[in-house]
Amino acid sequence: MTRGGGIRNRGKSRTEPERRCIASGESGPTERLIRFVLGPGGEVVPDLAAKLPGRGVWLSADRALVGKAVAKKLFARAFRAPATAPTDLADRLEALLARRLIELIGLARKAGQAVTGFEKVRARLAEGSAGALVQARDGAADGRAKLARLARSGSQPVPVIEVLDSAELGLAFGRDFAIHAALDRGGVADRAIAEAMRLCGLRVCESQMGGSQVDGPQQGAGGAGARSNDGTQAGPETAPGQGDR
Repeated sequence: MTRGGGIRNRGKSRTEPERRCIASGESGPTERLIRFVLGPGGEVVPDLAAKLPGRGVWLSADRALVGKAVAKKLFARAFRAPATAPTDLADRLEALLARRLIELIGLARKAGQAVTGFEKVRARLAEGSAGALVQARDGAADGRAKLARLARSGSQPVPVIEVLDSAELGLAFGRDFAIHAALDRGGVADRAIAEAMRLCGLRVCESQMGGSQVDGPQQGAGGAGARSNDGTQAGPETAPGQGDR
């Protein structure tokens, strides 16, 4: 198990300003960092959109480095002022980033740029219009693997996001749960990929070889606790592609 995972085959990224992480001391593009500002009472405030006024400091979207920054009081050192960070900052950031990703997917749905359901997603991948494949990390392994192979098979491999649970992905589509979704190519898909990369740094992620993806942990995939594509508890004989989630 590693934290972070990654996205492969995204092509060359645009030149972006780099910022230095206060915990690792390393500089990097802001898409893998989180900005913080100081509130009126000296509290550390996450600025996920990097738009809040005032002096900001940057921290890698990595659970271990967030813990280090809190334990060693690195925010106060970076701000050169008294700064208070909650001990559960990593958990709060995970929740905020998950909500941000869900809202982005919901925005794509409302704009007609996202679909859910195994067959609808497969059609988008086959026609080459998908910019991201989003799959619930607690979905059954067979259906997830089938669509992931399709995502990798084209001349332009489609990034695979597997960092949300089925209930979280369902929120984006106004339903109890969802297993598979596809986002059309364009700005919303690119933003969703970037947010998924940051979220993956706060969740235990398992990187898989051979694909373009942001992966979540394989929690019970294909066995107890995993969902089939129709949302039922999946056993070893669950047939792939059932249902329209």
